[in-house]
Amino acid sequence: MLYIKCPYCGLRSQNEFAYGGDATIKRPNLNQEVSNTEWDNFVYLRKSPRGRHLEFWHHISGCRQWIKVDRDTATHEIFNTYKANEEV
Repeated sequence: MLYIKCPYCGLRSQNEFAYGGDATIKRPNLNQEVSNTEWDNFVYLRKSPRGRHLEFWHHISGCRQWIKVDRDTATHEIFNTYKANEEV
């Protein structure tokens, strides 16, 4: 079992969290024209990296905050956690 250190609540079981996807993907700018191709790429094209990666997780059974988790996808080792709005 993984233990994730929530920046708001402290160390918690992974059972309290839901995986939220790749935290390195940048959403298209709001109020700007976006082509169908650009939108399709944002929504559907994802890499499945092996190794160290930055991910979003949602603390659904705790503070309900979104956080970023720096985790190795091969070993599941967690290196650090951040608030969702923190630059890493």
